[in-house]
Amino acid sequence: MKAVGRVAASTFKSARRLVNSAVSVFLYQPSGSEPEEYHKWYYNTFVWNKTTWLGIETWKSVADMWNYQEIIFDLKPSLIIEFGSNRGGSALFFSHIMQRVGTPFKVLSVDISHQRLHPAAKNDPDILFIESSSTESAIAEQIRLLKIEYPGKIFAILDSDHSKEHVLAEMKLLRPLLAPGDYLLVEDSCVNGHPVLPGWGPGPYEAIKAYENEFPDDYRHDFDREDKFGFTFAPNGFLIRN
Repeated sequence: MKAVGRVAASTFKSARRLVNSAVSVFLYQPSGSEPEEYHKWYYNTFVWNKTTWLGIETWKSVADMWNYQEIIFDLKPSLIIEFGSNRGGSALFFSHIMQRVGTPFKVLSVDISHQRLHPAAKNDPDILFIESSSTESAIAEQIRLLKIEYPGKIFAILDSDHSKEHVLAEMKLLRPLLAPGDYLLVEDSCVNGHPVLPGWGPGPYEAIKAYENEFPDDYRHDFDREDKFGFTFAPNGFLIRN
């Protein structure tokens, strides 16, 4: 009888916690400003500048990185294009995710300088690092060659020079190279007041708008992914090629 009593008491406590939780969810609704305020805190404290992947600096939002691995797992691309290498942490992250996915692949990471590249990233055989401006015609040719060697879907991410002109040039360079269903991430569209660094000047966000004004039917926005974790360093920048 004592055992039955303990089970009953435990069941009652569990039910009470469940009811209290449901009431709390109903009563304590967010005001709507939390994601933007958290975004500002996250960016302005430079915690992203202290984020690492296996010890290598990876200057991204951890929520975005989690989102990217979900997209990559669903998309199962054969080619990942990264404009902006920095220390190579994100390129290594993409390579490790793809190694678990199991699809034959290559990661192409392009930056104007690779002096800061970490040896662990540099020595990964699945990553091709090229030292160049991402808008050079030679990069487009390299992508064409890789598309032949690694046919399939493409996941591309722009994270180099965050000026409007440069990002717009990158998007135009990729225009004939991305096929329907390919994924394009335009990072750091949060700058210039979207909602951080309001004095930055026209940047990735404005580049996306300018591109869409010129080529309105090229992409559709993946707002479900963009909104999934409340905030992103790539507002308006989760794009799927039509």
